[in-house]
Amino acid sequence: MTALVQAEHGPVFVKACANRPGGRRASIIRERLVNPAVRAVSPALRWHAENDDWIALGFEVVEGRSSAFAPGSPDLPAVVDILNRIGELPLPGEASDWRESRWDRFASDGDSSLFDGEALLFTDINPDNLMIGAERAWAVDWSWPTRGAAFIAPACLVVQLIAAGHTPESAEYWAGSCKGWTDAETRAIDAFAGATARMNRAFAEWKPDAAWLRAMADAAQAWVDHR
Repeated sequence: MTALVQAEHGPVFVKACANRPGGRRASIIRERLVNPAVRAVSPALRWHAENDDWIALGFEVVEGRSSAFAPGSPDLPAVVDILNRIGELPLPGEASDWRESRWDRFASDGDSSLFDGEALLFTDINPDNLMIGAERAWAVDWSWPTRGAAFIAPACLVVQLIAAGHTPESAEYWAGSCKGWTDAETRAIDAFAGATARMNRAFAEWKPDAAWLRAMADAAQAWVDHR
């Protein structure tokens, strides 16, 4: 659950889940642990609490709106800027064991090693998680930060931009403003594009009624075809 709570000392954004073993609880814990390292680009965690039933995080409230990814959007420079700012963050000690592995089983033989690296990754890139304010932007919902190759975050942006209407060339143009992308080997990006297409295709087949999953699968395949 998420809620904007008007509390005694001002508003707070609360994020909580059932306090039982599983992915949601694990993601809440990761988000709590990573927050001190990402406050330059994200809302600050004010408190955390748990009992036998719930585990909860309380964040500062920020004023902003979802970003727009469509071609010609004036938000695109800010989107690229926040990815670059994330790319400059040092890897916190807590993240040393958070190796990025979600694409491994979709990679061709031997290619998953190309996804290894020492960058702190924010991969849940979508318009709602990159918020635009009057004077700054934020990356919100750090539910599964990982450690991996720096090009992975810009590569995730590429697929999102294609899904939003960009051509693959246009999407890669924007990714090209990210240092993690420009420093990457072509082979590594090709391998990741293929793994991403296979991942999104599997998700779309798993939930055939989810139109957004089909759209992401189509976008990822368009990227592979382009490369």
